[in-house]
Amino acid sequence: MATTQQAIDAIVEQGMLPLYFNADETVSVEILRAVYKAGVKAIEYTSRGATALNNFTKMVEVRNAEMPGLLLGIGTVKNLTQVKEYLAVGADFLVSPGYVAEVAEYAVANDVLYAPGCMTPTEIIAAETAGVRFIKLFPGDTLGAKYLSAIKPVFPNLIFMPTGGVDTTKENIESWFKAGVSAVGMGSKLISKELMANKDYAAIESATKEVFATIQSIKK
Repeated sequence: MATTQQAIDAIVEQGMLPLYFNADETVSVEILRAVYKAGVKAIEYTSRGATALNNFTKMVEVRNAEMPGLLLGIGTVKNLTQVKEYLAVGADFLVSPGYVAEVAEYAVANDVLYAPGCMTPTEIIAAETAGVRFIKLFPGDTLGAKYLSAIKPVFPNLIFMPTGGVDTTKENIESWFKAGVSAVGMGSKLISKELMANKDYAAIESATKEVFATIQSIKK
């Protein structure tokens, strides 16, 4: 399992965190392979269906066999029971749609990266007070880059990543980095339902490479 710092370093270095869920185990694994081939070293699988834990367990197994250096995180965790289940099968980091105090406490105590979804300064303060260092700004497109620009000076020691509606265009990604994010969460705008339904893994790999290149050019 990765330490908090290792997970932060991996996500910040690549400047993005691809995330997805698919109910089918094989599709989930093939998307993982495609994104890894594109150069990604940290990815989030979201716990959004009955098959999620089983799929994630298989993904960890494949990762261990084929994908050195890849950190596999679990998203949409909402309670400590879920967290413990996923950590037991090999999750490297945790992401949730909101701030969950018991998860923050457990993650900080066990040196596991926890990125809670926060929308208000009150939630961000609660997370920071608990020892959380990485904030998922959610939903990103609703809040917008201007919102982050306004609150960022109040939280100089925190790392921010918007998730939800972040577009793959250079203009959109650049606006977020200019506002002070260290990475962007990329879900359905990158790994779309259509590409998953068509099992177009080559297109997923190619789209990921493209966004990767865009982000690296922005960061320079």
